[in-house]
Amino acid sequence: MIAVTFDYGQTLGELDTGYLAHRVAERGASVTRERLDHASPTAWKAYDAAKRRGEMGQAAWSSFMAELLGEAGAVPASAIPELVNFLWSEQPRNNLWRRAIPGMSELCADLSARGVPLGIVSNSEGRLVELLDIMDLRKFFPVVADSGVLGIEKPDARIFEWTAKSLDVAASDLIHVGDAWVADIEGALGVGARAIWVTGAPSAREVPAGVVTATTAEDVRAALAAWGVL
Repeated sequence: MIAVTFDYGQTLGELDTGYLAHRVAERGASVTRERLDHASPTAWKAYDAAKRRGEMGQAAWSSFMAELLGEAGAVPASAIPELVNFLWSEQPRNNLWRRAIPGMSELCADLSARGVPLGIVSNSEGRLVELLDIMDLRKFFPVVADSGVLGIEKPDARIFEWTAKSLDVAASDLIHVGDAWVADIEGALGVGARAIWVTGAPSAREVPAGVVTATTAEDVRAALAAWGVL
């Protein structure tokens, strides 16, 4: 049986840059949502680089956030570390990834209705289940692999293997949907799974066998249909 797993951030819910701008303003800084949106691609490249360096948890998250705030010109470079530390400390209570991605909830509902085993594999802070409740997504996912709970982060094979075992399938029977190349795509390929790479815009990157590129929920749906899941 095929099971489908999803990353959470930038796959089911994305960084709410409007909310981030509000949180930054609480610390006396000023930046617009538009500038943060413009800086996001550069910040995600920094995140991939951090994962390649082996950074985990707060370190990888901070590399992303520091690049995002610096590229957007939110505060002087010297003030970025303090602001990043504040945002990280607030993340468990005020998660910044709270903007629903259009069409993804409906896709999850359709997969669930068809009886497809579903799980989430996410590098998170240990409070992902609560966020899924807020986003009205928890009902679709009997298995949630939150790295902050398990102490294992993507692309480590063990987090995918734990999820597959919990879904009662082989790791090679997973189709993983995610946005981060190193954490999600290389992680999934590392256990013999297939993957759908969710990108913010069409990419010129050559993808290996077993990987399909998608930019919208409808693209993800089409890829799953082509693989006989929908």
